[in-house]
Amino acid sequence: MLNCPLTNIYKTYLRPFLLIHSWLKNKIIKLKNKTMRYLITYFCLFGLLACVQEGNTQSKSSKGQKTKGQETNTQINLENMEQATFGAGCFWCVEAVFQRINGVEKIVSGYAGGKTKNPNYKEVCTGETGHAEVCQITYDPAKVSFDELLEVFWKTHDPTTLNRQGNDVGTQYRSVVYYHNDTQKQLTEKYKKELDEVKAFDRPIVTEISPLPEFYIAEDYHQNYYNQNPDQGYCAFVIAPKVEKLRKVFKEKLKKDN
Repeated sequence: MLNCPLTNIYKTYLRPFLLIHSWLKNKIIKLKNKTMRYLITYFCLFGLLACVQEGNTQSKSSKGQKTKGQETNTQINLENMEQATFGAGCFWCVEAVFQRINGVEKIVSGYAGGKTKNPNYKEVCTGETGHAEVCQITYDPAKVSFDELLEVFWKTHDPTTLNRQGNDVGTQYRSVVYYHNDTQKQLTEKYKKELDEVKAFDRPIVTEISPLPEFYIAEDYHQNYYNQNPDQGYCAFVIAPKVEKLRKVFKEKLKKDN
């Protein structure tokens, strides 16, 4: 996984172009005409640069603007609500999954579990701060229980890979449950033990279970990321399949508009 500041560009633009390039590679090297090979390579690079420029423009234009979902979050009544904090790889993925669960009222992406105070994305991506990318979930226990959220958590990422989810590698991508109270701790440990006992996964679960440390809110452009950028590379190739799986496995737990 590339370290920041190129991490965002890699996830959003470069990874899809590498997939395209691998498909074109054989066709390019078969061309005897060197000029044609150079032209094809040039157009691939030109397309990548154009996408990066467009992404930067969209990012700048979206700053300071609230989406419909964000406006709803600021207006909810937090009375009788509870919170859960999960890390399961890139927080864009975690947010996109739990946003669609009925009873989840608000999600904030951020960083927790490290030694650096007020870390930024660039620092967290180096892996040197010790922080994990996490989502703090505010939910209505009358509509969805912590047990049900745990079920979604276990089934929408791989809890057996240490400091890794797919191609996202680093301690910031570790699987973790930061519990808010003793009840959450007991339920999480019990669930984890039962999954290991029935060998629900091919390997033992390595999910960290720790008390909630200080939580730092991530930068604005990370909030509601998938909903605002569904066509960008990382969203289309990595997050969209997770959301589609969620719709199939947890159809009865989804909000009506999902």
